[in-house]
Amino acid sequence: MGGLLIGAAMLMPNSGHIVPTAQRIPVTLDIENILPQVSEPEIENTAFINSIPHFERTIASGDTLSGLFSKAGVDQQTMYKVLEADLNILALDTLLPGNRIQFWLDNEGQLQKLELYFNTARQVVFTRYEDGSFNVEEVNVEGVWQNRIISGDIKGSFYVSAQKMGLAAADIQRIEDLLKEKLNFARDLHAGDQFSVLVNDQYVEGEATGSSQILGVAIKTGRSEISAFQYSDGSYYDAKGHSLVRAFQRYPLAKQPRMSSRFNAYRKHPITGRVSPHNGTDFSVPIGTKVIAPGDGIVSLVTDHQFAGKYIVVEHGGKYRTRYLHLSKALVRKGQRVTRGQVIALSGNTGRSTGPHLHYEFHINGKPVDPLKADIPMSSKLANQDLRAFTNLVNSRQAMMNLG
Repeated sequence: MGGLLIGAAMLMPNSGHIVPTAQRIPVTLDIENILPQVSEPEIENTAFINSIPHFERTIASGDTLSGLFSKAGVDQQTMYKVLEADLNILALDTLLPGNRIQFWLDNEGQLQKLELYFNTARQVVFTRYEDGSFNVEEVNVEGVWQNRIISGDIKGSFYVSAQKMGLAAADIQRIEDLLKEKLNFARDLHAGDQFSVLVNDQYVEGEATGSSQILGVAIKTGRSEISAFQYSDGSYYDAKGHSLVRAFQRYPLAKQPRMSSRFNAYRKHPITGRVSPHNGTDFSVPIGTKVIAPGDGIVSLVTDHQFAGKYIVVEHGGKYRTRYLHLSKALVRKGQRVTRGQVIALSGNTGRSTGPHLHYEFHINGKPVDPLKADIPMSSKLANQDLRAFTNLVNSRQAMMNLG
């Protein structure tokens, strides 16, 4: 999975009806001897930054990361420092056509601020320290979520029928993946069968962000009705509270390993005193140790990164995502479905690493959490104390979907 040379990586538009996944701007970096050597506490740069950026561009197919920095008048050494700061978020790897990038420079032409604008709900901002390194901050706006009901009859395939009624390709793929164990969409559906979907869309200042959640889906065939509803834990269950996907396991390894570094969202650098979060859990394992998927999902990214090394991202549906860094080898490809317990990679020591280990991240609603403490689905059926609340939720959503 070798990276491409700087200037050769291209952003390509999505096509077809596969789940839209991040299309990165891959770069190969030569950073020997350019990492900052911190020897004493530094003061963050508080220089005035103009409200109007010096260079702004909406990402288009064909753009490269190095090309964008060059057009903004920013040298490659500064770009390397921005990429180093991006290690905890890896936002630059997820830029897509249509996203926006803005550069602010001082009177000497030094980059002071860089902003990545993904949508009205999410931006990532890099600001310069006095020593030339960068701080990174992810800005997430919750916005307002509004329900929308999409229903209709099957005419041809489910995909075509749902798309004609206004359901996005990504949501259709989520539904097909969610119900794949219950329904063969190519064989079991016939003309006249009905579907109803309850979608929750995000808006910020009246503008749709493109983020959505499937709260409920029901498909009525001539013989039966198949349904799924999302509960507050982010997982999907049938109307009786049985999980439609297998539960997660805590560790992405066959055996409980020794931890070399715990999750710490407020970790401070021992010299500078700056907050430098450790957004994952590090497991001390030999190179070549099998890494397994802790839950069912779809691989959204397989790539190389100068600092993160070889890494993989898996989307688990709903609000869950896992990430695996410093691998020696990926055993899956982008777009591939994986199941709980499947070997997806071999651990390694690639990228900026102090020794062989696996860096594992668990994200809920886009935010990293401690996978050893987080409240994640660990069973295949809702407990009795949750079942009553879930039943009331199902009754309410079914009423809405029937009206739709």
